[in-house]
Amino acid sequence: MDFKRKLIYKHIGARIAYFRTLNELSQEELAQRIHLSRATLGKIERGIYGSSISLDTLLDISEVLGLDLNMIISSDPEEKQYWKKLLKSKT
Repeated sequence: MDFKRKLIYKHIGARIAYFRTLNELSQEELAQRIHLSRATLGKIERGIYGSSISLDTLLDISEVLGLDLNMIISSDPEEKQYWKKLLKSKT
């Protein structure tokens, strides 16, 4: 997997962890609600689950967290700048 894709998965995972925390849910609680193991959710949040994450899983997570899917997979302009700088520093 190329570096850019790894960054995208890490970004998505970090946003899931952030919104999960805002909703005062533990990994275990969210995992149970979306029918995944806590270990799998942990891999998703760390961005190491990679391309195995399905759209259905992302939709389930966004539903439980009360979010539009776009809030998990997109970023604001400041975040985009951060990720672009990080990507440039690694190439």
